[in-house]
Amino acid sequence: MTTAIKRKRFPYRIPFTTQNEGAKGRRFPPQIPFIIGNEGAERYSYYGMRSILTVFMIQYLTMSKADATWTYHIFAGGCYLLPLLGAFISDRLLGKYKTIISLSLVYCLGHLVLALFESKLGLYWGLGLIALGSGGIKPCVSAFVGDQFKKGQEDGLRQIFNLFYWIINFGSFFATLITPWTLPKFGPSVAFGIPGILMGIATLIFWLGRKQYVHVPPTKKDAHGFLPVLVSGFKNRGNGITFWEGALKDHSQNDIDGARAVLGIGRVFAMIMLFWSLFEQHGSTWVIQARDMNLHFMGIDLLPSQMAALNPIMVMCLIPIFAKGIYPGLEKMGYNVTPLRKMGVGMFLAAFSFVLIGIIQYFLSDGIKLNVLWQFFPYLIITMAEILISITGLEFAYTQAPKSMKSTIMSMWLLTVFFGNMIAATMAKLNPFAEGSGHFFIFFALLTVIAGIIFAFTAKTYTMQNFMEE
Repeated sequence: MTTAIKRKRFPYRIPFTTQNEGAKGRRFPPQIPFIIGNEGAERYSYYGMRSILTVFMIQYLTMSKADATWTYHIFAGGCYLLPLLGAFISDRLLGKYKTIISLSLVYCLGHLVLALFESKLGLYWGLGLIALGSGGIKPCVSAFVGDQFKKGQEDGLRQIFNLFYWIINFGSFFATLITPWTLPKFGPSVAFGIPGILMGIATLIFWLGRKQYVHVPPTKKDAHGFLPVLVSGFKNRGNGITFWEGALKDHSQNDIDGARAVLGIGRVFAMIMLFWSLFEQHGSTWVIQARDMNLHFMGIDLLPSQMAALNPIMVMCLIPIFAKGIYPGLEKMGYNVTPLRKMGVGMFLAAFSFVLIGIIQYFLSDGIKLNVLWQFFPYLIITMAEILISITGLEFAYTQAPKSMKSTIMSMWLLTVFFGNMIAATMAKLNPFAEGSGHFFIFFALLTVIAGIIFAFTAKTYTMQNFMEE
């Protein structure tokens, strides 16, 4: 039996063929719009709240720039550390659907606290609950949408992840453009309340599809996962037995190969945290810089937080340019565009964006009030770096990790974002440079250049694998 979705309700079509539908089956499974709708509303909620967070802490809670930056990055880091907890609850206890629903309610409660209590205590409680909710559902939603596809629908699965990334940036763009305007216009309660309402809508949309979802039950503890293999290696080594020979006593060769693949990918990922320590600052230090710039342009008074809307709209525009133009063009010129080369170039581009931001800061420190649109070029450069590193990194992790280790690799990828935010938060707290100094940005640029060089040498020694067939 063929289940069709009317085009006026969901116009996005995908050319995949299912086992039951035959050659005419060319649409998503009918439950997919509920998950996509949930993702779009949730991302609006998250990025809308985050877009006004730094300004709210400085202007309304009178926090110092250093404390506001530190709090921002501790919160952002928590959103990428708590996925480990969400994945555990989902895989071992509740399953993906119940985990998403329950933690979405926690997510809504965090927004409610931010909207009702305009204080530091309310801020910390609200951000804590949002980090738990957002971080907890992060590893579940993308995996849950994958569960909805059957064997023979691989093309649709590939397309849905492209649509996922697009809807994330779609929600982010409008949230970052609109929410900063509501803060001075209506105050913190309304400004934080609207993202909360969107999160409530996201939860409702997801719940409405409950009877159509494919539910994969929680799995048991994996006795041959990454950590058990490492424990066996340490436990059984010695007396002429190497680490991996010791692990082989309790696990199969496939398990050993999987663990070794994880360690190899981990070496590659280690330097990526420096990229995230830069990228995540477009919502903190870059917003603070924009507050000191001329915000008037062509008769419009922009808000400092609205400049961050450049990132998602640039992502949506640049992805097809890279995919259809730049990558094929380089290949035709004889340049082998590998994932590791893309990521390496992205590291140096990120550093260059901070050089530009640092130069802007030097002008501001000298009393020259530049127009805020000078930030356009750093945004363009760091968005290019994001496309080269973030999207490519996910592709790299998926193809290089055995099936049994893919969740472990995804956790490692999310941890690079966490550690990147911790680096940014620590530097803001230590404050080794004068507040508002361009040296701060140049320091991060130099640090990332060094990380990029180390990454290049690490990439040279990495042997590419392909676990797609498995």
